[in-house]
Amino acid sequence: MALEQLSAVQRADTAPPDKPGPPGPRKRRRGRRFRRSWQLYVLLIPPAIYAILFLYAPLYGLQIAFKNFSVAQGINGSPWAGLTYVRQFLNSYEFWTVVKNTLWLNAYQLIALFPLPIILAIMLNTVRSRRYSRGVQMITYAPHFISTVVVVGLVVMLASPDGGIINQAISAFGGNKQDFLSETWFRHTYVWSGAWQTLGFSAIIYLAALAGVDPQLHEAATVDGASMVKRIWHIDLPGIRPVMITIMILNMGSMLTVGFEKVLLLQNPLNLSVSEVIDTYSYRVAFVSSLPQYSYAAAIALFQSVMGLVLLVLANFLARRVAKESLF
Repeated sequence: MALEQLSAVQRADTAPPDKPGPPGPRKRRRGRRFRRSWQLYVLLIPPAIYAILFLYAPLYGLQIAFKNFSVAQGINGSPWAGLTYVRQFLNSYEFWTVVKNTLWLNAYQLIALFPLPIILAIMLNTVRSRRYSRGVQMITYAPHFISTVVVVGLVVMLASPDGGIINQAISAFGGNKQDFLSETWFRHTYVWSGAWQTLGFSAIIYLAALAGVDPQLHEAATVDGASMVKRIWHIDLPGIRPVMITIMILNMGSMLTVGFEKVLLLQNPLNLSVSEVIDTYSYRVAFVSSLPQYSYAAAIALFQSVMGLVLLVLANFLARRVAKESLF
């Protein structure tokens, strides 16, 4: 009897594995899952249509950068020019000027504004009065919904050398009036007016990340006698570090892109040497010059996009090597 049981076990061990079942049940499960959550799939339709129409379809026109584009001949009828316009931009005497201005403006903005939403989110997260916290959030969020044109109008009126409130306050304290849109003050005006407009809205994502931090960690740290500063440093900041690194990587990828509308509206002949960036330069080449150069402007935009992709990949690589966190 024992020998029969042993031989049965051996046959079971040496038997070929069962073949996988037909794909029919898997398809039926997928169909049931789709029918059960079809509303979620319907919600994907608008963003998919938006991506197709405004993100992927315009890539067809990218070939303008490699052609001697003529409105009369159209995209397909225009002759090929190869990398002529890319080389023209790289050899232009304005190349280093616009690249330097773009990098300076973005670096200043990144250094000055990146920590502010984090500080605001942590401060709001530590406030005990929820009513006070919501009131501060509402006040800081509101400027984000103001149009850029309106914000620029407010900046021009408040900082005007003739009658602006800021210069009136400076004069009242015995100082000299300043032109805040001049070459000296342009970058400061641009960056700190942007801080007022975007600070509260940028803090939303950090508040959401802080909400995911386990409150038991704070309770245990409090029992151990940790102060609020130590709890922020050792619990809150490590908890939102992946979000911070992701935002940093995305910001690095847009180092060659600035707020085109705001820079253009704040420009004047006095600050053009520091305010002419890649976006405004390509706009002037395509639409303001007496002889519009659409292919040249498209080549500039292509260079900007390629360099942004390079910076994004490089920032992601460095973040993965240094901080052990990455976007992809």
